[in-house]
Amino acid sequence: MTDNNEIYLELQDNEWPFDHITHDRSIARAICIDDEGFFYFCRINRDDYFGKCTMIETSGGGIEEGEDPFTAIGRELKEELGAESEVICKIGVVSDYYNAVYRHNINHYFLCRIKSFGETNQTQQEIEDFHMSTLKMTYEEAVSEYEKRRESPLGRLIANRELPILKRAKEILDKEG
Repeated sequence: MTDNNEIYLELQDNEWPFDHITHDRSIARAICIDDEGFFYFCRINRDDYFGKCTMIETSGGGIEEGEDPFTAIGRELKEELGAESEVICKIGVVSDYYNAVYRHNINHYFLCRIKSFGETNQTQQEIEDFHMSTLKMTYEEAVSEYEKRRESPLGRLIANRELPILKRAKEILDKEG
């Protein structure tokens, strides 16, 4: 934890052998909650270089050139969930690696409240390759889903990255009352 209570985690990829890293990717991601206390995630079905698996993951994606993380998270939530949202706070940063694609990720995590839903604007890859859909869950269901998805190497990487963030989001929300 840093002085401002943001989490900073550095994680390694122990699922695939390390060869080299060709690039860094800055990513904005969000733990999303509605006024009734439900959390929103993406379900992704993959069959690619990471293997065949079904996963749960927070909404988010790459921060575009000239864009700041706060702007990026609003755009990503609108694209992937069709959600208008407000940032409650920044939860922190997770630095992790995907050795299979030679990439270092710098994930900026936010806690966001969903204000409304509209149409999604997913990319062709999200539609055709990932078969992305929205999950609405309680906190306990989300934790259970992450744990269940640890059977795949990519599922383990994602759970290691996102469960500490989800738990911190819950602590923030519990304090908020």
